[in-house]
Amino acid sequence: MHGYFQLVITDNGTGIRVFPPTDGGEALNVNDVREYLDERKIQYDVVVLNEAVTKAENEVVIITKAQILPEREAVKFDVSKDHMTVTAVFYPPTEGSELLTEKELMDTIAYRKYTYGIKNENIHQFFEHREYCKEILICRGKPVKQGENASVEYHFNANLRAKPTLREDGSVDYFNLNLINNVNEGDLLATLHPEVPGEPGINVFGETIKPAMVKSTYIKYGKNTVLSEDKLTLRAETSGHVTVKEGKITVSDVLTLENVDVSTGNINYEGSVVVKGVVATNFSVKAGGNIVVKGIVEGATLDAGSNIILECGAKAGGNIIAGGNVVTKFVENATITAKGSITSECILHSNISSGTEVNVTGKRGFIAGGKVIAADKVKAKILGSEMGANTIIDVGSDPGLKLRLKELQKNMAAAQKNIESIKPTIDGFSKMLKAGARFSPEQVASVKKLIDMNKTLTESIQNDSEEYAQLMEKLQDTKSAEVIVEGTAYPGTTVNIGELSMIVKKPVQYSRFVIKEGDVRLAPI
Repeated sequence: MHGYFQLVITDNGTGIRVFPPTDGGEALNVNDVREYLDERKIQYDVVVLNEAVTKAENEVVIITKAQILPEREAVKFDVSKDHMTVTAVFYPPTEGSELLTEKELMDTIAYRKYTYGIKNENIHQFFEHREYCKEILICRGKPVKQGENASVEYHFNANLRAKPTLREDGSVDYFNLNLINNVNEGDLLATLHPEVPGEPGINVFGETIKPAMVKSTYIKYGKNTVLSEDKLTLRAETSGHVTVKEGKITVSDVLTLENVDVSTGNINYEGSVVVKGVVATNFSVKAGGNIVVKGIVEGATLDAGSNIILECGAKAGGNIIAGGNVVTKFVENATITAKGSITSECILHSNISSGTEVNVTGKRGFIAGGKVIAADKVKAKILGSEMGANTIIDVGSDPGLKLRLKELQKNMAAAQKNIESIKPTIDGFSKMLKAGARFSPEQVASVKKLIDMNKTLTESIQNDSEEYAQLMEKLQDTKSAEVIVEGTAYPGTTVNIGELSMIVKKPVQYSRFVIKEGDVRLAPI
């Protein structure tokens, strides 16, 4: 039993008797006693009260010379902030005064409108074995059971981040990254896990609490795939490479060429392309899937819906665009843009843009000259050069985000303008209809088209607004972006993280560039 107290009225004034805890119960808290006395405006000597509670000797200690009116057995209720629980603390009556009845308590509970989850057994237990100054659960609501959003599970590697592995000799293997997902006819590609609706809760006042809305989704499928009748699974219709582009799963077949030059012309292929030799200057390869080139790419254009792997490298004005990752031996005087990661042994005087991260490691591992942009991270051994090459490293925002934000702004503004232009016609029609006016079938059909257009435009603005808010949140999240230098960053290197910037004035070794205290600062690796 917890420790508790009882007021006693004597000829010398009002006293307090403190009962010590038994059987491992909690000791009485003096603040609980003070709160009880303050609520009833009973004066007391603070020092005497503290001493009486501390000693808890089961003797009457006078706390005020005033003789108060007797206090009945009392109860104090506490409702949680979420209205899911009600607890009660009971206080004994002044010695010899009246006790509460169980009916009185139930009437009070009803008066306070506590209607759901009443713990009758706990209440009855108190009146059978009174325990004071102890929290007793009186009501407990039914908690909300949140549902689950629908999700699509991919049964292949859909990750946009390439992770090279180390060979036994310490060199980096860039070309065995499992980025190309070979599948066979009939292989399971994706499974849809439908949304699970939540269950409403009920608080102690009997009010229904709705669960959060759950989002539905579906499997987006493309060429050479088969969706099951129940739309829950997707399988490969043919053997090939499986890729995900803008959420759509596609299996592409493979076109294999010796070289891309005057003998082939430019290549535009829906599947994946493997070039055993070189892609000659001024030629282009466009593929819906992956592009693999085993020879050099010099002054050529490659555009892949998924990954690009260059076993030699790109130079002399090459333009590489990938919807996935790019892995290359080296990059010199070339431009690479990837939605995924970019991995190379060295980057020299090039413009590089990644939607995730840029990793430049291996034996050389340097970035010298040009500009390298990555949404999350840039990692290299060497940044800049001893000759002071002007090198710009920019992390902290997806290069495609700002373009998409501008596009969304433009779309929303155009939709809003259209809504404002058709609103007067719809409003006028509604007023005339209420006034009893009659319209021809052609007029009704015309207004119906405007109403449908208004609904479509409103939904479009809502969808674009949600995407805009998500992209803005992502754009502002630059705290985790970083630049890692495993060797030396030379003077002449500029490091931008989000909107903040640092110019390297003297060589920096084995460090991370991070945002700290509102500025770009150095931190240990």
